[in-house]
Amino acid sequence: MSPFICKVSILIAGALLAGCMQTTTYEKPPEASLKPRDKELLAKARYDKVTVPEPFRRAIVTYHRKEQPGSIVVDSDNHYLYYVLDGGKAIRYGITVGEEALAFSGIARVGSMQEWPKWTPTSDIHKRIEGLPQSVPGGPDNPLGARALYLYQGNRDTLFRIHGTNQPEYIGESISSGCIRLTNEDVIDLYNRARLNTVVVVLDPKQGDSPLNPKLALQRPSGPHPN
Repeated sequence: MSPFICKVSILIAGALLAGCMQTTTYEKPPEASLKPRDKELLAKARYDKVTVPEPFRRAIVTYHRKEQPGSIVVDSDNHYLYYVLDGGKAIRYGITVGEEALAFSGIARVGSMQEWPKWTPTSDIHKRIEGLPQSVPGGPDNPLGARALYLYQGNRDTLFRIHGTNQPEYIGESISSGCIRLTNEDVIDLYNRARLNTVVVVLDPKQGDSPLNPKLALQRPSGPHPN
Protein backbone atom coordinates (compact mmCIF):
# COMPACT_ATOMS: atom_id res chain seq x y z
CA MET A 1 0.00 0.00 0.00
CA SER A 2 1.38 3.42 -0.93
CA PRO A 3 2.12 6.04 1.79
CA PHE A 4 -0.58 8.30 0.28
CA ILE A 5 -3.30 5.61 0.55
CA CYS A 6 -2.12 4.83 4.09
CA LYS A 7 -2.50 8.48 5.14
CA VAL A 8 -5.96 8.74 3.57
CA SER A 9 -7.09 5.57 5.38
CA ILE A 10 -5.89 6.94 8.70
CA LEU A 11 -7.71 10.25 8.11
CA ILE A 12 -10.98 8.48 7.23
CA ALA A 13 -10.75 6.21 10.28
CA GLY A 14 -10.09 9.22 12.50
CA ALA A 15 -13.09 11.07 11.08
CA LEU A 16 -15.38 8.08 11.63
CA LEU A 17 -14.19 7.72 15.22
CA ALA A 18 -14.66 11.42 15.92
CA GLY A 19 -18.23 11.20 14.59
CA CYS A 20 -19.05 8.56 17.22
CA MET A 21 -17.69 10.57 20.17
CA GLN A 22 -19.50 13.15 22.24
CA THR A 23 -18.09 16.64 22.56
CA THR A 24 -17.66 16.84 26.30
CA THR A 25 -17.18 19.82 28.61
CA TYR A 26 -16.68 18.76 32.22
CA GLU A 27 -17.73 21.19 34.89
CA LYS A 28 -18.40 21.38 38.61
CA PRO A 29 -21.92 22.06 39.87
CA PRO A 30 -22.05 25.79 40.61
CA GLU A 31 -21.83 26.69 44.30
CA ALA A 32 -24.79 29.03 43.72
CA SER A 33 -27.08 26.01 43.31
CA LEU A 34 -26.54 25.07 46.97
CA LYS A 35 -28.83 26.65 49.55
CA PRO A 36 -27.43 27.55 53.00
CA ARG A 37 -29.11 24.43 54.43
CA ASP A 38 -27.52 22.30 51.72
CA LYS A 39 -24.06 23.62 52.60
CA GLU A 40 -24.69 23.06 56.30
CA LEU A 41 -25.91 19.48 55.92
CA LEU A 42 -23.34 18.46 53.32
CA ALA A 43 -20.59 19.74 55.61
CA LYS A 44 -21.87 17.31 58.26
CA ALA A 45 -21.96 14.28 55.96
CA ARG A 46 -19.97 11.36 57.37
CA TYR A 47 -19.47 9.51 54.10
CA ASP A 48 -16.16 9.70 52.25
CA LYS A 49 -15.96 12.65 49.83
CA VAL A 50 -14.59 10.61 46.95
CA THR A 51 -13.69 12.02 43.55
CA VAL A 52 -16.02 10.67 40.88
CA PRO A 53 -14.02 9.22 37.93
CA GLU A 54 -13.83 11.68 35.06
CA PRO A 55 -16.17 9.83 32.63
CA PHE A 56 -18.95 10.10 35.23
CA ARG A 57 -18.47 13.75 36.18
CA ARG A 58 -21.18 16.22 35.29
CA ALA A 59 -20.66 17.47 31.75
CA ILE A 60 -22.32 19.29 28.88
CA VAL A 61 -22.28 17.00 25.85
CA THR A 62 -23.58 16.82 22.32
CA TYR A 63 -26.87 14.88 22.23
CA HIS A 64 -28.09 12.94 19.20
CA ARG A 65 -31.44 11.57 20.40
CA LYS A 66 -34.79 13.29 19.71
CA GLU A 67 -36.31 13.80 23.19
CA GLN A 68 -37.65 17.27 23.81
CA PRO A 69 -35.59 19.80 25.80
CA GLY A 70 -36.48 19.50 29.47
CA SER A 71 -36.77 15.70 29.29
CA ILE A 72 -34.72 13.31 31.41
CA VAL A 73 -33.23 10.21 29.76
CA VAL A 74 -31.59 7.42 31.76
CA ASP A 75 -29.07 5.13 30.05
CA SER A 76 -28.66 2.42 32.70
CA ASP A 77 -26.30 0.33 30.56
CA ASN A 78 -23.71 3.08 30.51
CA HIS A 79 -24.60 4.63 33.91
CA TYR A 80 -25.61 8.03 32.58
CA LEU A 81 -28.57 10.34 33.10
CA TYR A 82 -29.18 13.11 30.56
CA TYR A 83 -31.11 16.33 31.05
CA VAL A 84 -31.90 17.43 27.50
CA LEU A 85 -31.11 21.02 26.52
CA ASP A 86 -31.82 23.03 23.38
CA GLY A 87 -29.54 22.95 20.36
CA GLY A 88 -28.47 19.31 20.38
CA LYS A 89 -26.90 19.48 23.84
CA ALA A 90 -27.56 17.77 27.17
CA ILE A 91 -26.21 17.79 30.69
CA ARG A 92 -24.86 14.33 31.42
CA TYR A 93 -24.57 13.00 34.97
CA GLY A 94 -22.92 9.79 36.14
CA ILE A 95 -25.29 7.55 38.09
CA THR A 96 -25.61 4.40 40.16
CA VAL A 97 -28.40 2.13 38.93
CA GLY A 98 -30.19 -0.99 40.14
CA GLU A 99 -29.08 -4.52 39.61
CA GLU A 100 -30.70 -5.77 36.40
CA ALA A 101 -33.40 -7.79 38.18
CA LEU A 102 -34.38 -4.76 40.26
CA ALA A 103 -34.11 -1.99 37.69
CA PHE A 104 -36.98 0.05 36.27
CA SER A 105 -37.34 0.81 32.57
CA GLY A 106 -40.05 2.60 30.63
CA ILE A 107 -41.57 6.07 30.45
CA ALA A 108 -42.60 7.90 33.60
CA ARG A 109 -43.05 11.43 34.85
CA VAL A 110 -41.84 13.34 37.87
CA GLY A 111 -44.89 13.14 40.15
CA SER A 112 -43.35 14.64 43.29
CA MET A 113 -40.12 16.41 44.30
CA GLN A 114 -38.63 16.61 47.78
CA GLU A 115 -35.65 18.33 49.36
CA TRP A 116 -33.75 16.26 51.93
CA PRO A 117 -36.49 13.59 51.89
CA LYS A 118 -37.04 10.99 54.56
CA TRP A 119 -36.50 7.39 53.51
CA THR A 120 -39.19 4.77 54.10
CA PRO A 121 -37.90 1.34 52.96
CA THR A 122 -40.47 -0.66 51.01
CA SER A 123 -41.62 -4.10 52.16
CA ASP A 124 -39.47 -5.70 49.44
CA ILE A 125 -36.38 -3.92 50.75
CA HIS A 126 -37.19 -5.05 54.29
CA LYS A 127 -37.39 -8.63 53.02
CA ARG A 128 -34.00 -8.41 51.33
CA ILE A 129 -32.21 -6.44 54.07
CA GLU A 130 -32.99 -7.34 57.66
CA GLY A 131 -32.81 -4.88 60.53
CA LEU A 132 -33.73 -1.69 58.68
CA PRO A 133 -35.67 1.01 60.52
CA GLN A 134 -39.21 1.82 59.43
CA SER A 135 -38.05 5.25 58.26
CA VAL A 136 -34.99 7.49 58.29
CA PRO A 137 -35.35 11.27 58.61
CA GLY A 138 -33.88 13.51 55.94
CA GLY A 139 -30.23 14.43 56.37
CA PRO A 140 -26.71 14.01 55.00
CA ASP A 141 -26.46 10.32 55.91
CA ASN A 142 -29.90 9.39 54.57
CA PRO A 143 -29.68 6.95 51.59
CA LEU A 144 -31.91 9.30 49.50
CA GLY A 145 -29.46 12.16 49.90
CA ALA A 146 -30.19 15.80 49.24
CA ARG A 147 -33.06 15.56 46.75
CA ALA A 148 -35.54 13.02 45.37
CA LEU A 149 -37.62 12.99 42.20
CA TYR A 150 -40.47 10.46 42.52
CA LEU A 151 -41.37 8.62 39.32
CA TYR A 152 -45.05 8.13 38.51
CA GLN A 153 -46.90 6.41 35.69
CA GLY A 154 -50.29 8.07 35.43
CA ASN A 155 -51.31 8.67 39.03
CA ARG A 156 -49.46 5.61 40.34
CA ASP A 157 -46.21 5.93 42.26
CA THR A 158 -43.81 3.42 40.71
CA LEU A 159 -41.76 3.42 43.96
CA PHE A 160 -38.69 4.21 41.86
CA ARG A 161 -36.79 7.44 42.47
CA ILE A 162 -34.04 9.60 41.09
CA HIS A 163 -32.20 10.73 44.19
CA GLY A 164 -28.92 11.61 45.88
CA THR A 165 -26.69 9.20 47.72
CA ASN A 166 -24.49 8.76 50.77
CA GLN A 167 -22.35 6.32 48.76
CA PRO A 168 -20.79 8.42 45.96
CA GLU A 169 -18.05 5.81 45.52
CA TYR A 170 -20.58 3.65 43.65
CA ILE A 171 -21.34 6.14 40.87
CA GLY A 172 -20.88 4.16 37.66
CA GLU A 173 -21.97 0.86 39.24
CA SER A 174 -25.13 -1.30 39.31
CA ILE A 175 -25.72 -2.03 42.98
CA SER A 176 -28.83 -0.15 44.10
CA SER A 177 -32.26 -1.53 44.93
CA GLY A 178 -33.57 -0.19 41.65
CA CYS A 179 -33.49 3.57 42.10
CA ILE A 180 -31.24 5.96 40.18
CA ARG A 181 -28.62 7.68 42.31
CA LEU A 182 -26.56 10.80 41.62
CA THR A 183 -24.04 12.53 43.85
CA ASN A 184 -25.76 14.98 46.18
CA GLU A 185 -24.25 17.94 44.34
CA ASP A 186 -25.46 16.60 40.98
CA VAL A 187 -28.97 15.76 42.16
CA ILE A 188 -29.33 19.30 43.54
CA ASP A 189 -28.32 20.62 40.12
CA LEU A 190 -30.81 18.32 38.35
CA TYR A 191 -33.57 19.15 40.86
CA ASN A 192 -33.14 22.86 40.13
CA ARG A 193 -33.69 22.21 36.41
CA ALA A 194 -36.50 19.63 36.51
CA ARG A 195 -40.18 20.38 37.07
CA LEU A 196 -43.24 18.44 38.12
CA ASN A 197 -44.47 16.28 35.20
CA THR A 198 -41.03 16.28 33.58
CA VAL A 199 -40.93 13.27 31.22
CA VAL A 200 -38.44 10.57 32.27
CA VAL A 201 -37.36 7.95 29.73
CA VAL A 202 -35.48 4.98 31.21
CA LEU A 203 -34.02 2.94 28.37
CA ASP A 204 -34.53 -0.84 28.43
CA PRO A 205 -31.58 -3.06 29.43
CA LYS A 206 -29.11 -3.67 26.60
CA GLN A 207 -30.52 -0.60 24.81
CA GLY A 208 -27.97 1.90 26.09
CA ASP A 209 -27.55 4.74 23.66
CA SER A 210 -24.47 6.65 24.81
CA PRO A 211 -21.93 7.26 22.03
CA LEU A 212 -19.15 7.24 24.64
CA ASN A 213 -18.57 3.99 26.54
CA PRO A 214 -17.50 5.09 30.04
CA LYS A 215 -15.93 1.75 30.90
CA LEU A 216 -13.64 2.09 27.89
CA ALA A 217 -12.80 5.65 28.88
CA LEU A 218 -11.79 4.46 32.37
CA GLN A 219 -9.15 2.11 31.00
CA ARG A 220 -5.59 3.36 31.09
CA PRO A 221 -3.44 3.01 27.96
CA SER A 222 -1.34 -0.17 28.11
CA GLY A 223 1.55 1.26 26.13
CA PRO A 224 4.24 3.75 27.19
CA HIS A 225 3.20 7.31 27.94
CA PRO A 226 3.85 9.55 24.90
CA ASN A 227 6.56 12.17 25.39
